Amino acid sequence: MEIHQLRYFCAIAHHGTFTRAALAEGIAQPSLSQQIQKLEGELGARLFDRLPKRAKLTSFGSAFLPKAKQILRELGEAKTEILEMTGRENGELTVGAIPTIAPYLFPRLLAGFSQQHRTIAIKIVEDITRVLLNSLDEGTIDLAIVALPVPGEKFRSVELFRESMYAVLPANHRLAARKAIKADELKKEPFLLLKEGHCFRDSVIAACRKSRLKPNVVFESGQFATILAMVSAGMGISAIPEMAVQTVEGCCYVPVQGQGFSRRIGVVMMRQHFETRAQQAFLQHLSHTYSATRRSPVTA
Repeated sequence: MEIHQLRYFCAIAHHGTFTRAALAEGIAQPSLSQQIQKLEGELGARLFDRLPKRAKLTSFGSAFLPKAKQILRELGEAKTEILEMTGRENGELTVGAIPTIAPYLFPRLLAGFSQQHRTIAIKIVEDITRVLLNSLDEGTIDLAIVALPVPGEKFRSVELFRESMYAVLPANHRLAARKAIKADELKKEPFLLLKEGHCFRDSVIAACRKSRLKPNVVFESGQFATILAMVSAGMGISAIPEMAVQTVEGCCYVPVQGQGFSRRIGVVMMRQHFETRAQQAFLQHLSHTYSATRRSPVTA
C-alpha cells in the first residue's frame, strides 16, 4: 500500500469523481484509476461504485476513509515536527475562514503578518463552517476562523473577540435615527438574510428566536453586498456583524439590543494537531491585531 494511493482515494471521496480528483492531484485519470485498482486489489474489496456521473463509496470505502485520512494526517504532522526541529520559522500555513469574516478581517491582518514573517506563506480558504471543519479533519487546512461554538470534541477552540449585531435599515426608515433598537421593534419588518448554510444566518435566526421574533424572510443571498444594495433600495431590513459595517449609500446601521444579538469569533484547530512555529506566529499576530480591524459603526 502506497501513500499516494491513499491520497488519491481520499481525493476521489472528496471530489466525487475520478476526473475531478485527477485534476486536483495533477495526475492523468487513467493513472489514478490504475492506482485505485491496485489499492482495491491489495485490500480485497471494492472501494467505489463507478456510476455514470460520480464515484460513490461502497460500505468498504466508507469504513476505510477515516483510517486513510488519519494516516495521511499523522504522516503530515510527523513531517512537520521533523522540519520544526530545524528551528526555522518558515513553511506554508493554510487558514480557513467563513465568508462573513474573511473579507473584513484578513486584508489588514495578512498585510502586517507578511511584512513581519516573510518566510511563511499563507494560503486562505473561504467557505462555510461545515466545510471548514471537514477540511480541518481531513488535514487540508491548519486553522479555521469561525463563529463559536463549534460541535465536536476533536476540535479545540480559542475565542478571539465578541462583536455585536447591527440592524441594516434604509436611510429613511422610521428607526434609522435611533442609537439602538430592541428586537421586538422589528417584528413586522421584511428581512433580507444570507442563504441557508451560512452560520451568520443561523446566528440571526437563533437570536430572533430568543427574543420571540419570527423574521419574515422575503429575500436571501449569498453576499452581504447584494443584501445591502436591496436594503438601500428600500426592499427590507437585514442584520450584519459589527466588522461588516461599511459606508453604503442609502443604508443606516443601528445596534440591536436583545439576548443573542452578538457573536463570538474564534480560531478552531484539531485537538491533537501539532502546532508549528508558523501557526504560533500567526495566532500571536492575530490576537494582537484583530481589534484594529474592528471599525466603529457608520451611517450613510
